[in-house]
Amino acid sequence: MKILAINGSHRKGKNTAEMLKVVLAGAENAGAETELIELMDYEIKECISCNKCLSKAECSIKDDGMEELYEKMLSADGIVIGSPVYFSNVTGRLKDFIDRSRPLHMVTNALDSKVGGAVVHAGLRNGGQELALQILHTFLTGHGMIIASDRGPKDNIVSTGPMGTMFESQADGRMRFKKGVSEDEVALLSCRRLGANMAVLLQSLGKE
Repeated sequence: MKILAINGSHRKGKNTAEMLKVVLAGAENAGAETELIELMDYEIKECISCNKCLSKAECSIKDDGMEELYEKMLSADGIVIGSPVYFSNVTGRLKDFIDRSRPLHMVTNALDSKVGGAVVHAGLRNGGQELALQILHTFLTGHGMIIASDRGPKDNIVSTGPMGTMFESQADGRMRFKKGVSEDEVALLSCRRLGANMAVLLQSLGKE
C-alpha cells in the first residue's frame, strides 16, 4: 500500500511539511510505502472552466505539472493533504490544484474508495484551522475518498484532525509563539495517529 502526501504550503519543508512527514512516519511504522510531494515544485495553471472534463476524463491544459500529479494520485492507495491556513482557507496554490482535479471527478470518481486525510497549520490558536480542515475533508470526500480519523486506540473523543498552531501563550499583554510545529506535541501526536490509522484502514480494505 502506498500513501501520498501533498504539501500545499508556499514554503517548502516548513511546518506543514513537517506535519505531513510525521503522518507518513506513522504510516510507515504500520507498513505503508510513502511519498511526499511539494506543490511548489510544480507549475499548476488555473482552471479555465472550459468544461472539457464534463464529457471526458482529461484536462485541456497539458503543459504544466498536473498530468504527473494525476498519475501520482491514481497510483496511491491513500492521500493526505496539508495546508497552512490563509484567512481560514487553504493556500492559493493548493486551491488551483483542487480546481484542476476535476478530471478525476466529473465523469467518474477516479479516486473513489481511496483513504484520505488532511492536516492544517496556523499562527494563532483560533486561526481558522477547523474551517480549513473542513474544506480539505470536503474536497477528499467529494472525490469519494474515505476519511481516516486521528483517534488513538484508547480515546473516547474523535478529533476533527491534526491542527497545529504557532501560538504558545499570552501574558503581560504579549503573545508568545512556538519556534515551529516540532514544539507542538498535540499536533504531532495527532499526525502520527492519522498516519497509522490510514495504514490500518487500508489494510482493512485489503491493501497490503
